[in-house]
Amino acid sequence: MAEMIETASGWLAPDELESMRARMPILYVDAVPVRVDDTGTVTRIGLLLRIGPRGKVSRALVSGRVLHRERVRDALLRHLEKDLGPVALPRVPASPQPFTIAEYFPEPGVTPYHDSRQHAVSLAYVVPVAGDCRPRQDALDLVWFTPDEAASPVVQQEMNGGQGNLLKQALAYVGRLP
Repeated sequence: MAEMIETASGWLAPDELESMRARMPILYVDAVPVRVDDTGTVTRIGLLLRIGPRGKVSRALVSGRVLHRERVRDALLRHLEKDLGPVALPRVPASPQPFTIAEYFPEPGVTPYHDSRQHAVSLAYVVPVAGDCRPRQDALDLVWFTPDEAASPVVQQEMNGGQGNLLKQALAYVGRLP
């Protein structure tokens, strides 16, 4: 990740972050890691297995905040490396374009997306990865699903905060929604 920029000054102290979350939307990126065949067709979708704050196991997309003075592309690369490992080899274009924008609210029902901590706006991307993915940080595992499996009610129910809806939008975006 030679293109990483120094972002340490972009971190907020925990109390500062809590204060900001109470006052303004926070910018995030969501990434749907995919495997593609030689024609560029999505063949697999990678979903993380995580344990939530209340001990509940769930499936999740790669997701995280964009730091102050950090380019969106750099934030995508940082979170992909953090969650998938340093040799995932994500193919993020020089000027990435989101497939949608998800707006998370602390109150359920305002949009399909919910985050009890904050009002957040997330730019969502489909990112092909070519390397060996080994989940890190708080991810327990990474499981590769076919598009049909990823869109199934069982997998959708395992996702929190509306990420199942975001996943279905990603599948539609790449022409793989069953």
